[in-house]
Amino acid sequence: MATQFFDHINMFVNIDEKDFQRILTFFDLRSVNKKEIIVKAGDLCNFNHFVVDGCLQMFYINDKGTERTIQFAIENWWMTDFLAYHNQSITDFYIQAVENTKILSISYDKQEELLNEFPKLEKYFRVIYQISYGASLIKMKYLLDLSKEEIYFQFTEHFPKFAQRVPQYLIASFLGLTPEYVSEIRNKKRS
Repeated sequence: MATQFFDHINMFVNIDEKDFQRILTFFDLRSVNKKEIIVKAGDLCNFNHFVVDGCLQMFYINDKGTERTIQFAIENWWMTDFLAYHNQSITDFYIQAVENTKILSISYDKQEELLNEFPKLEKYFRVIYQISYGASLIKMKYLLDLSKEEIYFQFTEHFPKFAQRVPQYLIASFLGLTPEYVSEIRNKKRS
């Protein structure tokens, strides 16, 4: 766990082992069971979560009572409602474990302390947020420009790790499709 997070940070900024041991003290390691909700809509969004092992989903429930998945996070991805986290406000989203998951969680206040003590981590988090924002833009482009079938194939081709691990009904929710339609697309591809 520690080596994985150390390596991830060092992909973007250079830190030594001594500093990393201090950095780890700002985080809490948590084990989350499959289907366990760690954030509920209406809660104060006070934590940012790094996935050490497993998979999380972020979703909301629309006016018709349907869950709409908007994001997944697997190993080495971060997940929070970034806007609510930044504003220290109430979130409209739920975060739930798709499978048994280990996460490193950091509170907003601890992250501020961390960045004051290790300013070079500002770059690390900036890059992480840029990547997250870029992924959101690509998803919007797919949803606006591609057919439903093309959206599914773009997702499975560009994100095979998610397509292999995430249940089909959650992929359908993420892509704005029905599970039945995803089954139809998959069966058509096989024939």
